[in-house]
Amino acid sequence: MLADPGAQRPTDPLLEIYLERRENLVRFFAARCGSRATAEDLAQELYLKLATRDPAVTAENPVALIYRIATNVMLDRARGEARSLARDAAWRQVAHASVAGEDVAEEAPADEAAAARQRLRQLVEAVAELPPQMQRAFRLHKLDGKSHADTARAMGISVKSVEKHISAALRSLTARLER
Repeated sequence: MLADPGAQRPTDPLLEIYLERRENLVRFFAARCGSRATAEDLAQELYLKLATRDPAVTAENPVALIYRIATNVMLDRARGEARSLARDAAWRQVAHASVAGEDVAEEAPADEAAAARQRLRQLVEAVAELPPQMQRAFRLHKLDGKSHADTARAMGISVKSVEKHISAALRSLTARLER
């Protein structure tokens, strides 16, 4: 039910003082928190505290009371933010890996992972279509991590032949995968 606009609303001296000094209160908050937007939020929280308090509670110096409540509102906000940061840091420490102090996602985004699986599948198919000697040289060197000399020994061919096989395999795979 809407209140009758002609009806006189009960006066609350603290709310009246708040409304008179609202801009000063916003500046008070902004000077301490460094943000006009945060100061506006804090002024709104202060209004709610004042409006929902027991109206029977009065003070000898209502302006001082308002600024004391304002300080408490600001401290409550700061404590809440500190708790939130601590909670987030603790969760990040448990749930994330970090390298040099930077969070590192352990899994790639789903679309990137799907694209990588598709590229890998294409590469495996392309390697399977290489001629047998070229395929073996490529697998030993690129996939098994053997040096050219070790690959040559394993295949019973010269290092120069291994280099040619790998170079040809790379050209073939690049051409195939660029299609």
